[in-house]
Amino acid sequence: MFFETIGAFVFRWRWVVLLLSGVFLVLAVAGLVRGGSLTSGVIHGLESERAQRAIDAITGRPQDTTLVVVFHEEGADAGSPEFADAVDEALEPLRDDPSVSSVLTAESLPPQMGASMIDAPGGTALAYVTLNGDFRDALREYPAVRARLHSPRLAIDCTGRVPFMHDLDRTLEHDLLRAEVVSIPLALVVLLFVFRTVAAATLPVGIGGLAVVGGIAVVTALSHVMDIAQYTINVCSLIGTGVAIDYSLFIVSRHREELATGKSVRDALVTAMGTAGRVVGFSGVAVATGLAGLLFFDGSYLFAMGIGGVVVVALAVVFALTFLPALLAVLGRRIDAWKLPMRRAAASAGEGLWHRTAMRVMRHPWLFLLPTVALLLVMGIPFLHIRLAAADVRVLPAEIEARRGYDLLRRHFPDVAANRIAIVVHFPSPPALPPGRAAAVRSLADKVSALPSVRRVQSPLTDPMAPAGADTVVLYVLSDTRPESDEARDVVRAIRADRHVADGTLVVGGETANDVDATAFVTARVPKAVGLVVGATVLVVFLLLGSVLLPLKAVLMNVLSIAGSFGALVWIFQDGHLFVREPRPVEPSLPILLFCVVFGLSMDYEVLMLSRMREARQRTGDDTLAVAEGLEKTAGLITSAATIMISVFGAFALARVVLIKAVGLGMALAVAVDATLVRVLLVPATMRLLGHLNWWAPRILLRLREKLGVGQHE
Repeated sequence: MFFETIGAFVFRWRWVVLLLSGVFLVLAVAGLVRGGSLTSGVIHGLESERAQRAIDAITGRPQDTTLVVVFHEEGADAGSPEFADAVDEALEPLRDDPSVSSVLTAESLPPQMGASMIDAPGGTALAYVTLNGDFRDALREYPAVRARLHSPRLAIDCTGRVPFMHDLDRTLEHDLLRAEVVSIPLALVVLLFVFRTVAAATLPVGIGGLAVVGGIAVVTALSHVMDIAQYTINVCSLIGTGVAIDYSLFIVSRHREELATGKSVRDALVTAMGTAGRVVGFSGVAVATGLAGLLFFDGSYLFAMGIGGVVVVALAVVFALTFLPALLAVLGRRIDAWKLPMRRAAASAGEGLWHRTAMRVMRHPWLFLLPTVALLLVMGIPFLHIRLAAADVRVLPAEIEARRGYDLLRRHFPDVAANRIAIVVHFPSPPALPPGRAAAVRSLADKVSALPSVRRVQSPLTDPMAPAGADTVVLYVLSDTRPESDEARDVVRAIRADRHVADGTLVVGGETANDVDATAFVTARVPKAVGLVVGATVLVVFLLLGSVLLPLKAVLMNVLSIAGSFGALVWIFQDGHLFVREPRPVEPSLPILLFCVVFGLSMDYEVLMLSRMREARQRTGDDTLAVAEGLEKTAGLITSAATIMISVFGAFALARVVLIKAVGLGMALAVAVDATLVRVLLVPATMRLLGHLNWWAPRILLRLREKLGVGQHE
């Protein structure tokens, strides 16, 4: 009776609920105007991070806050005094900038080191500009510093971590705006076809907007006290829009259905809340629990994504159960206002397309079950050769400045842009290189040089580009392989196999080492996250339906649909099919992020369909008829909801950033597979094969369910 009570309460106090919702919206907008302090997707505590901190301490030039400035003029001589003067003139405004710690050019360094910063025939030169403060400070000051850096003669492109994150943030903001501009009108069009009235169609869109604005405001506020990656905003918007519109669609549809039977507005609302509202409540718990699986990744940006996702889903549920029914109470029978000139094809109960489909599937369950499972397994095969690698500047489109600068580095300064594996050797006391230790460092360099895929090793004994401190030395391993390649990872593992160098020890850093460490960080925590998501889903579905087999079957169905979508993602983004021009390994966080999100989202449709089947079975006592009626009553709604979800997620697949494109496409694929193959074919087939066992549960569990207050009213 809990959800019916909420419906009655909201109906009575509808104006108060609307007022409080309005106050929340004002506060949320104020929070968005204040802004936040978003960071990059970082995993803290990795060995590669410790290695980089040691290098930064030696060089005094933190890599994270150093801009690589590329000056270029086609056909010019970059070694000429005129070119050098043009570089100095461009950099002059930065030399007294309080945000700038240091400016290094070829002329300010010893000749051998300076020569490595000039490609005279290529008309290109480098400078290094280090910003003050930590990464957040540097990212905040970068736009002003970049604005002061200009030249009437030379083309200037900045790359490095700060420019990359700045350009990534701007690109993500643009992608988010474009996705919202595309997805909201599409969702509204689908809702107009579903409800055929303007009043009913606009309510779910409004709830979605309120949930997303509130969720992003909360996440933005949290960014002042914890690391929140820019990706989090896009992911929260994507999830919040989808689930809020879905939940509103469920409740509005049931409310109108009850009104059509002649019930009063209050009674229709109370019934809708007791049925569809109950589904929304349990579904919200399932989705939020799925996202809570990301909380096992403490120390990484996935943790913040989990918090953001749980917040936005919780808000979607709260507004769907309060603000939406308050609006329905105020509108009353005007929910059907502004009808569109479209007619709904009428069909008597038991004669509709979905009823006939369900009966056909149940007459030949094995004929539909086996080919469908086989198809999903075949779709999932590419996932077996998935490769993981952290996102870098190459996830940006080629026309973005940070990416342009990187491409110029690769073309004109292959040693600077080469895959560099950093070996940091720390000794217990200074000096770092007395004869005995120097021999050990030389031996290490020789051993690493002999490894496959290693071009050369820069050692402080032979190369001024390799720094050394009082008790620490750094060796750079240059490789022609891409950082994410298996060959490069083999080099990292080979170096780490023996960490002793004389009386010192080594750690390994660099992009490849970071990939290895990040992948290990994520994979080590996946079993706990998956266990929580699956276990909580089973518990939630049992509490809702009072069945033991249905939750287990729901888990298996979800795994099949997710496997199919994961395989498609690998085939598209890693293997380079369809529209992908630059195939690359999958970002380590993507599979677990999609699993946690999609697993919960899939329960929307499962819970909605099974709840209606359960209603029909309690009324008729006929298992077969209950399945057919449940599919008939919900399939159209599920198709509409899935179409909205696919529109929202598909709009994010238009993003220019590969990670967001993959998230959007992955979710759209999973929802499409789930709403078609799984709900229409697999569910009726398996329900028919299991028969009355679908609804069985031990009495002890049913008594426990009643004690929890879930099944008392049944």
